[in-house]
Amino acid sequence: MASSERSALLTYRLCGGSGDEERSREHGRGRADAAAPRKLPTFLGVVVPTLLSMFSVVLFLRLGFVVGHAGLYQALAMFAVAYFIIGMTVLSVCAIATNGALDAGGAYYMISRALGPEFGGSIGIMFFLANVCGSALYVLGLVEAVVDSFGIPPGQTAGIGIHVLPQSYWYELLYGTVLLALCLLVCLVGASIYAKATFLIFLIVAGVLGTVLVSFFATRPIGVPIRLPRFNSSENGSFTGFSLATLRGNLDGGYGVDYTTGQMMSFSSVFAVMFNGCTGIMAGSNMSGDLKRPSYSIPRGTISAVLFTYLIYNLLAFLMCATCDRTLLQKDYGFLRDISIFPPLVTVGIYAATLSAAMSNLIGASRILYALARDDLFGRALALAKKTSASGNPVMAVILSWLVVQLVLFSGKLNTIAGVVTTFFLLVYATVNLACLALEWASAPNFRPTFRYFTWHTCLLGIAGCCVMMFLISPVSASASLGFLLLLLLALHYLSPSSTWGYISQALIFHQVRKYLLMLDVRKDHVKFWRPQMLLMVQNPRGSTRLIDFVNDLKKSGLYVLGHIELQDLDALPSDPLQPQQDSWLSLVDKLNVKAFVSLTLAPSVRHGVRQLLFTSGLGGMRPNTLVLGFYDDAVPQDGLAQHPAFTSTREEVPLGFPPLRASAAPKLLSPREYVGIVADALKMLRNVLLARQLESLDKAWELRRAASPPPSIHVWPVNLLRPDSARYADTCSLFLLQMACVLNMARAWRRARLHLFLCVEAGTMPHAQEEKLRQLLKDLRIQAQIHLVPWDAVTRLHWQSRQGPPGGPAEEEEEEAVNFPANTTQVTDEYICAANRLVLEQSPVPAVRFLYLPRPPADINLYPLYLHQLELLTRGLGPTVLVHGVSAVTSTQL
Repeated sequence: MASSERSALLTYRLCGGSGDEERSREHGRGRADAAAPRKLPTFLGVVVPTLLSMFSVVLFLRLGFVVGHAGLYQALAMFAVAYFIIGMTVLSVCAIATNGALDAGGAYYMISRALGPEFGGSIGIMFFLANVCGSALYVLGLVEAVVDSFGIPPGQTAGIGIHVLPQSYWYELLYGTVLLALCLLVCLVGASIYAKATFLIFLIVAGVLGTVLVSFFATRPIGVPIRLPRFNSSENGSFTGFSLATLRGNLDGGYGVDYTTGQMMSFSSVFAVMFNGCTGIMAGSNMSGDLKRPSYSIPRGTISAVLFTYLIYNLLAFLMCATCDRTLLQKDYGFLRDISIFPPLVTVGIYAATLSAAMSNLIGASRILYALARDDLFGRALALAKKTSASGNPVMAVILSWLVVQLVLFSGKLNTIAGVVTTFFLLVYATVNLACLALEWASAPNFRPTFRYFTWHTCLLGIAGCCVMMFLISPVSASASLGFLLLLLLALHYLSPSSTWGYISQALIFHQVRKYLLMLDVRKDHVKFWRPQMLLMVQNPRGSTRLIDFVNDLKKSGLYVLGHIELQDLDALPSDPLQPQQDSWLSLVDKLNVKAFVSLTLAPSVRHGVRQLLFTSGLGGMRPNTLVLGFYDDAVPQDGLAQHPAFTSTREEVPLGFPPLRASAAPKLLSPREYVGIVADALKMLRNVLLARQLESLDKAWELRRAASPPPSIHVWPVNLLRPDSARYADTCSLFLLQMACVLNMARAWRRARLHLFLCVEAGTMPHAQEEKLRQLLKDLRIQAQIHLVPWDAVTRLHWQSRQGPPGGPAEEEEEEAVNFPANTTQVTDEYICAANRLVLEQSPVPAVRFLYLPRPPADINLYPLYLHQLELLTRGLGPTVLVHGVSAVTSTQL
């Protein structure tokens, strides 16, 4: 059973992970596991460390302090709130711990494998600091107990009897250093000797606890003299035995001054001290790398220890309130020794419990630091912590943790760091609940823990309880901790290497996207909320980088899909050839910083492939409504990928596996007829079409960086130049063309650009009336553009002259051929098209890009080559040009 958790079948590890890096890491860890086999059972590995960590200082040195200041009612309320918070957290810990094989690192391992490296690494550091401060807190508590027993009384220069230890800040720091060195020696030996030591201490603490319980019943009423070193005075407290009057006097709160720090106590400050008795719930989880069966031991051991400590705390609180007056409880932290039937045993118990808790936190901190170093989240900063002994004990992590604890000891007093320790632990517990909540909300099929006694409600309650108590205890510490956590998150997000653990954010995003896609009803579409959703066909990204970037500006928060077709037959292949290419395309999207999806397909021809992508790309209400193609001409493609800034820095290579560009003499993958057929297919499928020519010559960076005067311009020609007898500006296609130019102008990179709208006018057509009508249309559509009147009588005259001639002459033959064209297209001569081209080219200022009207292809497929030839003549030498044909209404004048 124990070996099953380390089997090859359980490579999932909480949230999964694969790849060569993870396998090599697991191989290295396997060697470490072989050197340090898992030995600890549930009782020794989880129950004993958890009990000792939760009892420790609070049980023997601070429980009377809590009850004396807060009273019985508020003390029981504090226990209820604290154990409610840790109870919710324990449920989350148990759920995560039973969802796969655990490794070293405890809570850090759980959170990092559930929430990803950013959250895992930052919370790992916070949990490391919490354990470090906790260890220092327990050492200071032990120093306090030692000085109380053996310290020279205030006002005396020489010791009397056993009271021989000098008392001062530096002497107490020395005592703490010596005790911490003892903890270091035990932890350096390893987890096995630590477990044996803690079991021995557990027996001592259990005996002391039994003695204390008996003492409440067996000890007669006595007066207890109390020394107050800070105030150089003394008072008398009373142990009354069971007394109703004493109980009534201790029911309500009576907050006073803490005699060690001189600070006035309140509910939040007393709760901060009391909560340290609840922060040991992770002691067993921290030993996850040393447990025989962590997924079995952690839930059972932790829950058992938590329930037992809750009962003991409540029982002792009642006994103290019923037998001790408030003065004794508030001003004598070691009063349990004074009322015990065997005082030396209580002293030994205090020393043993606090020493064990200090060791538990020290070894827990070292295991977390070792796990952080092994995962390489902080690079070389923690490289030293990876070193282990021959038996697999992370000795350097132990030494580094010891050094940090030694620094914390300079704070001097237990109550001084109690609030910081509590805040750190509450933050870690909140994140553990967050990890479990995220896994539950993500609804991933592989999240099926064997521990089922939790819901998302318990996780949410745990998070809320932790956050509320953090700010109630110390708003400053809570804010500082959250700020530090945020800085760690940002640093790890930008600096840490990518991991193969899996990211819960991806699962949550998938869950939410699926839900909202189902809510996106295409039947509720309205023209007011139309946005372009682009499918850009890319043969080879090496020659299309600027086009990819340009279409990214055109999408206006809409869907953007990069489509690619491989001309192969899957039946003749052993496997799918597209899967190896997927990573290259996704890396391309990342490097070019475009917000696009990638859709690859196999097809016998390019035309069939485009049909497939038009039919299948997208999901639900997010499907491409616009097809973008590069122009079909004889231009030799240029490798823009090798010149792109993302691939030309000294640190970057070009690892993308794209083939070289087509040589100028090499045949094309599709014919002119097939190319025009793709345009016709898209229009039949009610998709808008954009044909982009010479976009690779568009240097957007240069255009937008040049002097502000004049700003870059965008030329818009909303008239069908291939049909001069239908100069309309308000048809669907013209409005779509105008909308696309406006969308480009709305993109952040193009906001400085100015739209220039060209109105072609003929003599005798009332041009000013047409201009005013167009100006009103632009006003209604909220489009800012400068209108230019362009006389084109000389151009149209060429067209009409070509249609006149002797009967049976060339003009009449052209008229007969024009019958094969659709009604919205008229056959025009090359001379006319060249004149129209010159007319467009002569307009100033020189634009960054031009938008022209794209006529619908002819119905006769035999005329496809002629149609493409006319488009080539029309756009020749114009620079970056986009031919646009729209089939859907996209503008609205309504609110």
